Amino acid sequence: MTSTSHSQLGDVLVLGLGRTGESAARHLASLVPSRVSSVTLYGGADSRPGERSRALELAGVSVVTGTEAVEGSYDLAVASPGIPLDSAFLRSAAACSHELVGEVELAFRESPERWVAITGTNGKTTTTSLTTHLMREAGMAARSVGNIGTPPTEALADRGEGEWFVAELSSFQLATTERLRPRAAVLLNVTPDHLEWHHTMEAYAAAKERAFANMGAGDLAVVSVDDAWCRSVAARCEGRGLRTCELSVEREPDSACAAFLRRDTLVVRLDGVEHALLDRSDLKIFGLHNAQNALAAASVALELGASPERVRDGLASFSPIEHRIEPAGEVGGVRYVNDSKATNTDSVEKALTAFDAGTVVVLLGGHDKMTDLSSLADAVCARCRVAVCFGEAGPRIACALER
Repeated sequence: MTSTSHSQLGDVLVLGLGRTGESAARHLASLVPSRVSSVTLYGGADSRPGERSRALELAGVSVVTGTEAVEGSYDLAVASPGIPLDSAFLRSAAACSHELVGEVELAFRESPERWVAITGTNGKTTTTSLTTHLMREAGMAARSVGNIGTPPTEALADRGEGEWFVAELSSFQLATTERLRPRAAVLLNVTPDHLEWHHTMEAYAAAKERAFANMGAGDLAVVSVDDAWCRSVAARCEGRGLRTCELSVEREPDSACAAFLRRDTLVVRLDGVEHALLDRSDLKIFGLHNAQNALAAASVALELGASPERVRDGLASFSPIEHRIEPAGEVGGVRYVNDSKATNTDSVEKALTAFDAGTVVVLLGGHDKMTDLSSLADAVCARCRVAVCFGEAGPRIACALER
């Protein structure tokens, strides 16, 4: 099923020559001439002609590389995620276009039924994968799309009748949505990240909150109440009359919809009906943050019709995914764990809670996002025996640990 929309899109501009831009351009090219008059893709200043651009040209897409100065006139522009909203590239495209949206927004408009949106600074991929797993275990057709790997416009080509899109959505993707209305949406946490793109925490949090912007009274908003930014979002959702499932691993909310730990048992309450699922020790994914991820996924699956029994079985059978507290082997009695997807301080701090204090040798480094390191330093000093610092961020991390 390629589309449930029949609107005329006219001349369309696509920004970005990565996988997302290619997917959007290919989908749009498939609609020529019935709904699309032409498709033009600008790759950006650093783009060069290559195999991808040549393949797109064979599909009928006009490809322009090596520049961000957009020329022409377009009815619609579709931006790949990650292009800053205040960039010269986006401003140039907007000046030439009647409307500018993101790739996720385009996919939603093309096929707007049965969407789940999952966002947050950390835990998105695990929660998206687990939600899809639980839905499939319950006999539902479901597919993970979005930031997890498959652009939703790519998945449109063979979307089956009744299939759910479980979309992992980054702040970049959400920032360019307008009409997106998922049946259920999850906000796991909001901590400092991508501030070089959003500039302020307020703008970053506002992008995350867009997941709930168009939801109605019959939908379900699953929102953590364990950090201040999320609590504010939850309050606004409740103020709008949304059914808001308060998500917590720190306390037991008294709201009609909630997901929480009760003496290490995962419990989901929907409209006053409680489902005690399983003990967190029965999960194969470790750490308190993964208990939160499991609660969020279970809330969505139950809301969409999965039975508690199927959800319980699915939670117990779900294995760690690649690069996220992933067992990597054991040598000489030492267990090695790959958590290389922990690319911000909050995710590292949460991962460390999965291990006994004083038993960890941690390797820290990589790209320096210039975030505050004081909380990370406290966590590492409290829980780790040794820290090995490397890469661009290594010297600054080492300095923070030595204070």
